This record gives sequence, C-alpha cells and structure tokens, in this order.
Amino acid sequence: MATVELRFSAQPEHVRTARLVAAAVARRAGVEEAVLDEVRLAVGEACSRAVGLHRSNGLTAPVRVVLTEEEKSFSIEVGDEVPGPAGGSIESVPGIAAVLDPDIDGEDEMGLAVISGLVDDVSVSADESGGTIRMSWPVSGSAQVS
Repeated sequence: MATVELRFSAQPEHVRTARLVAAAVARRAGVEEAVLDEVRLAVGEACSRAVGLHRSNGLTAPVRVVLTEEEKSFSIEVGDEVPGPAGGSIESVPGIAAVLDPDIDGEDEMGLAVISGLVDDVSVSADESGGTIRMSWPVSGSAQVS
C-alpha cells in the first residue's frame, strides 16, 4: 500500500494543486484514464468544501488530503478540522442533507451532491476532530510504476 499525504493552507488557490496531485497519483495507481476527470472534479469539490469550512470558521489548520493506492482500489480522503459532535452523527455533517435529499439547494450541499454524483464509493463522516470525505475508485491490473 502506497500513501501520499498532502496538507495545504485553506486558500482557494491551493485547490488546483491538490487536483493535479490527485490526478497524477491516481494515474500512477492505475485508475483508468476515462475516470481521471471525475477524480479531479471530486477532489476539487471536496477540497473547495474543506477550504470554505476552514475559512468560514476562522481556522488556520491545514486541509489534509490522503491518497492511498491499494491492490484493487485507489482512495482519497479529504479532511477538515471543523469539529463535529462527539459520536460523529452523519446528520450533523455540513452539506450531508444534499446527499440524502438531492432536491436541497445551497453551496455546501451542492458540493457534496456533485461528489456523490461523480463517485460511486463515497462516505462522509464527522467527529470532534473534524470531517472527512472518503472516495475510492477501482484500479486496473496494469498499474504503471515509475
């Protein structure tokens, strides 16, 4: 299992870098070329959401992105430092309502709705240390190793 961890200050201009890194690591892991645009878009949405949450809550902690290559899948976790309730109730995750009910409008809700439309395997969680969006994609058997 290979893992790349990226941390960046909660500034919108760093989201593009996170997207580029995610696409490069996904390509190296063996994610199909046709899916790379979905990876870029999903990571961009998740990172933009985390940046927005940090900025609106006045947090200076970095946004974290963990890219993990496993034998049959490639996963990305985007984490924020915005504390949720103890116990991690999914209903308390900002924007989760749009995933549960696609007719809801709102910027944060739309970001999660876009992610859930792009990624088949996505989960959202939150606890007292922050929130995490975990996304994964299958990899082909012919991963390129550099």
